[in-house]
Amino acid sequence: MNHPTPDATLRNFHVLYYNGAGSTWANTHWLGVPAEKTPQDMWVYQEIIHETRPDVLIEAGTADGGSAYYFATIFDLLGRGRVVTIDIADSPKRPTHNRIAYIRGSSTAPETIAQIKSMIAPGERVMVSLDSDHRKAHVANELKIYSDLVTPGCYLVVEDTNVNGHPVYPEFGPGPMEALRDFLKVDSRYQSDHSREKFGVTFFPDGWLRRVPLSASR
Repeated sequence: MNHPTPDATLRNFHVLYYNGAGSTWANTHWLGVPAEKTPQDMWVYQEIIHETRPDVLIEAGTADGGSAYYFATIFDLLGRGRVVTIDIADSPKRPTHNRIAYIRGSSTAPETIAQIKSMIAPGERVMVSLDSDHRKAHVANELKIYSDLVTPGCYLVVEDTNVNGHPVYPEFGPGPMEALRDFLKVDSRYQSDHSREKFGVTFFPDGWLRRVPLSASR
């Protein structure tokens, strides 16, 4: 009897988990608010926030606000940090929290970027999460814009790099993974941190980008 390899088993689980969205990732909540992430990826976010201590976490793609709420409660536990989250639409499910600032608009619009920059004080540590429009051109534009805002040693997370056959939703078309690969070819400030994929399944393969600390880039 032939048994699947460990890699094949993980891939099969990934596909089953993704395709079962209604009872899995799309049915994941943080304190009652829809988060639409895997528990593994949420846990890794917590570890990164604890290790790098960002003062500001910029999130492109708010949806119902569950991720922003999760980040804010982690910041509560740490006693520092705030979330700036952007979306083109509103949602009645979004929670109110004194560490969350909601911005309505496109994540790549000049006026949105200007507003975000005005909310970051000199010397503050910045982390970014990209989870808005997943089409390649949009993600590529976000990477170009937000990569300059991330503090060396902190992270820029490109979410949902698993679509377009990596290994799910093969019919999606060029998306986050393709934008990410092009970005890494031309920007040596960032490296994919594969240690963040330690739980075997992540919806962000190759997408945990760490900006190289200045001391390491010299």
